[in-house]
Amino acid sequence: MNTVINIVLDFFKKNKIVIFIILFSALGINAQDDSLALTPPMGWNSWNKFGCDVNETLIKETADAMVKSGMKNAGYEYIVIDDCWQIGRDKDGNIIPDSERFPSGMKTLADYIHSKGLKFGLYSDAGIKTCQGRPGSRGYEFQDARQYAAWGVDYLKYDWCYHGKQNAEASYSLMREALKVSGRPIVFSICEWGTNQPWLWAKGIGHLWRTTGDIQDCWDCKKDWGGLGWIHIIDLQVGLESYAGPGHWNDPDMLEVGNGGMTITEYRAHFSLWCILAAPLMAGNDLRNMSPEIVEILTNREVIAVNQDSLGRQGSKIKDDGDFEVWSKQMKDGSRAVVLFNRSKSDAEMSVSWNEIGYPNHLYANVRDLWKKKDLGKYKGNFSAIVPSHGVAMVRITP
Repeated sequence: MNTVINIVLDFFKKNKIVIFIILFSALGINAQDDSLALTPPMGWNSWNKFGCDVNETLIKETADAMVKSGMKNAGYEYIVIDDCWQIGRDKDGNIIPDSERFPSGMKTLADYIHSKGLKFGLYSDAGIKTCQGRPGSRGYEFQDARQYAAWGVDYLKYDWCYHGKQNAEASYSLMREALKVSGRPIVFSICEWGTNQPWLWAKGIGHLWRTTGDIQDCWDCKKDWGGLGWIHIIDLQVGLESYAGPGHWNDPDMLEVGNGGMTITEYRAHFSLWCILAAPLMAGNDLRNMSPEIVEILTNREVIAVNQDSLGRQGSKIKDDGDFEVWSKQMKDGSRAVVLFNRSKSDAEMSVSWNEIGYPNHLYANVRDLWKKKDLGKYKGNFSAIVPSHGVAMVRITP
């Protein structure tokens, strides 16, 4: 009997973390709130506009601008610092923020963001280093998660650089467990670029997962290193709709709206497609300096309502006539949100029939233009509109 006890004690000493996880699971203790991200997360991330050029002043001013611009009232809540906030680890292995860029420290910065009624997010990596060569979380998952919780972090974006031969599912599951026992509910954003088809395994691990390489601020470019213009990213979302729902979302990457590489028409189309896809809406522009047109796109509540609909259905492409596509999303009230998307170089008349969106053609339905914010009247069997080049018409069809 003593031999058995000694074996058990020896196993416990060598596997304390494993035992800790098993005990928490057995007792039903779960600090990671599974009611998180029941609709797609909305917020702002520093990377698309600022890259590594991040600091305390920028983050505070961005939080102020999110409130002042009306974005907070429209539903945006997360302020997320991407790569380059961290500079090293101390002698005990604790992650160290860059004190020159963030002299007040992360807890003070989180408190400031929380005081605005917003939530605070950080970035790390499943590998030994982040994509910009800063310390990753491999081997420090539980230590980092405890630190994030102590700082008041509400959202973690977790990248996939310098991962060597790590197994993606195991690596992300480990950090998920670390977040669960951290003592704080933290939205977990899996950013492994769709390489290992996370939609097949990430439900229950992350609240959202990237489906593609990095988005670029352009209509149709393709970078040698894998960056993509947003229309190529849209093409890669076809067929993934069955994997998304409340608490687990496909993530076609952050928004480029307002970063200057596209026209207002293209940005409006970009935002419309992200909303019909029930994609996370993480703005990536300089919120402190936005034109009225960009503010109008990012704060259009009728379009955002499509994204945030509590049914949680991801929209799908229901018609593809070359450059002319129709996308549709079922809403909780039984209506349909529809995007007529013109990828051609000329304006064109486009249409959608009721049969294509799951209604009988003899039905009369009210049609509302979500960008014009105008009721267009009752239609029977189909709806048509002139759609600008590289643009959309976005309507809500209600029987």
